[in-house]
Amino acid sequence: MKREFDLAVTAGKPHPCCVPSIERAALLKEPAHVLERVAQGSTAGMIKLDGGPFLMGTDDAEGFPADGEGPVREIVVDPFYIDPAPVTNAQFREFMRSSGYRTEAELYGWSFVFQGHIPEERRAALVDDTVLAAPWWCKVFGAVWDHPEGPDSNIASREDYPVTHVSWNDAVEFARWAGKRLPTEAEWEFAARGGLEQRRFPWGDELTPGGRHVCNVWQGVFPTLDLAEDGYAGTSPVTAFPPNAFGLYSLSGNTWEWCADWFHPSYHLVGARTNPTGPAEGGARVMRGGSHLCHESYCNRYRVAARTKNTPDSSTTNLGFRCVRDV
Repeated sequence: MKREFDLAVTAGKPHPCCVPSIERAALLKEPAHVLERVAQGSTAGMIKLDGGPFLMGTDDAEGFPADGEGPVREIVVDPFYIDPAPVTNAQFREFMRSSGYRTEAELYGWSFVFQGHIPEERRAALVDDTVLAAPWWCKVFGAVWDHPEGPDSNIASREDYPVTHVSWNDAVEFARWAGKRLPTEAEWEFAARGGLEQRRFPWGDELTPGGRHVCNVWQGVFPTLDLAEDGYAGTSPVTAFPPNAFGLYSLSGNTWEWCADWFHPSYHLVGARTNPTGPAEGGARVMRGGSHLCHESYCNRYRVAARTKNTPDSSTTNLGFRCVRDV
């Protein structure tokens, strides 16, 4: 039986480069979740950030006010360790082999794949349904973290690419296994800004400074033509582009990143200003950073202040995560 799927929606309008949601959780209010502080796991390979005050959010005219990007407010975060890049396929494989865990995409038997990444001759055999509001998102049976475009694809040449088809629940399990946790939204933005105050991107205000591509986003006409002028028509290695001033990679574009917080468009207006953790409950989790499917004509959410959401059991071909640890 055909099913219609929801697209992550903000401001009442679906944005094509955002991510579709599994239909079940879009109707449910998930129980309260208390952020688990973690200060015992290994910090090998992580970067320590000193924390402190910073200006979070934006009032930029290019933004989406209905998403809750503004107003600009001073936030304070404690010191924390953060992974320099999103979790890679190689790192996630180690977790899978060690733990015997099964991702939610594996349990459901399918995940969402961008149509342009499925060879035309395979689409009829692999694609069951598409997203009603954005038919370029396809429900593909057998699409999981190590078969990103379906059962006849693999990650043999993508060891250092970000793992995808990982739900928020999956990301939490990886983090626990690694002795870490997901970043709060405030920690993520503090890290992404790299010490730059109120800049649009981790490196400044220009998307292509000096005409140079410094992140992996869409070029061309979305969703039909990706010119791949940045060198990639899909995801890219996590260190393919320069890091920000904190030494952190892949904070704009490439893949969305899960954060710990429940999403609400205006909770931050009354929430804490020191180490905020978001609402106590909700139906969708925060995602930050944009992805390789973001394009300025539709969704410029590769800006550091941009935010969107998805249900905790959803997974797609452009959604990953990185971890943090408390000091």
